[in-house]
Amino acid sequence: MILPGARVVQMAWVVDDMERAAEQLSRSMQVGPFLMLRHIQLDEPHHRGKPQRTDFSLCLAQAGDVQIELVEQHDDTPSVYRDMFPDGPPGGMAFHHLAVIVPDVFEETARYNALGFPTGCSGRFGDIDFTYVDTTAAGGFM
Repeated sequence: MILPGARVVQMAWVVDDMERAAEQLSRSMQVGPFLMLRHIQLDEPHHRGKPQRTDFSLCLAQAGDVQIELVEQHDDTPSVYRDMFPDGPPGGMAFHHLAVIVPDVFEETARYNALGFPTGCSGRFGDIDFTYVDTTAAGGFM
């Protein structure tokens, strides 16, 4: 499912309490420190092809070469997080996605779409274009 030659740069979990989850990972796995970004504002956010703003926060930490991301959604709007966990993550924390950096996000998204994997969401975070490709049918995560 991942472009040959690409490497995983991020592993992400949806959580119901960002601070508690970060504390648990710090204590149990010695991950951290975490940088917390609250109420993220994305540019041109889309969910399933329609404009959609979602109120969410995230926190980030490095674990060697891989970034750990914890995402907490604050509202009930449609999102890739609610697509997988409509009632929130079971047990308060559930794996959601892997991230890879590709040479051309639009070309790679089209390749996945041609394979039958729909675009879950897309937008811009600062100067970075991103896409969540819904590969849950193949791997259980985005």
